[in-house]
Amino acid sequence: AFNFQIPDINGLLEVLKENPELRGLNVTLPYKTEVIPFLNELSDEAQEIGAVNVVQIRNGHLKGFNSDIIGFTRSIQPLLKPHHRKALILGTGGASRAIRVGLTRLGLEWKYVSRTPREGMITYNDLTKKTLQEYELIVNCSPVGMFPKVDECPAIPYHYLTPDNLLYDLVYNPETTLFMKKGALQGAVVKNGLEMLHLQAIASWEFWNEEVRG
Repeated sequence: AFNFQIPDINGLLEVLKENPELRGLNVTLPYKTEVIPFLNELSDEAQEIGAVNVVQIRNGHLKGFNSDIIGFTRSIQPLLKPHHRKALILGTGGASRAIRVGLTRLGLEWKYVSRTPREGMITYNDLTKKTLQEYELIVNCSPVGMFPKVDECPAIPYHYLTPDNLLYDLVYNPETTLFMKKGALQGAVVKNGLEMLHLQAIASWEFWNEEVRG
């Protein structure tokens, strides 16, 4: 594996020209959306999410995929119970897009939680006991609680959580975030994003090595 550090997205063309043997690339922030105009094709998931983090290269044909959604759905699916029908998505940044699409693919309804009032979203101040009973899955897509600010956590009313709640944190450093600790104290099931990261890497490998289908 090689790490290509480019000053801007236009450097991608130079990377491809100098490395004709490449079968694929991972794309990291801030290029997940900027790379799209350089691609010949998008997977359905990448199109829907509006972001690409895996590029498959076949004879100069560049196809974009999004492995975030695969990593997330494969990671969370074993934890879902029949009563997990609705989810709260904490944070509205780029990571939340794949989670939103993943939840829809899993058959769950979802609602964004934002720090400031925005159309179609609720704020942290709107969260009540009834909300957490209705939306029993809570996915943290914000960086709150990530190292080094390990003493921070999303501002949800943790005292209303029960063992019926499932808390999933995309943050994996620290391994057990304050969000997870406070959820576990209420009996909630908790999981971090480390397995999601590993499953994304496996999905990338699958995209790069799959046979071209005619």
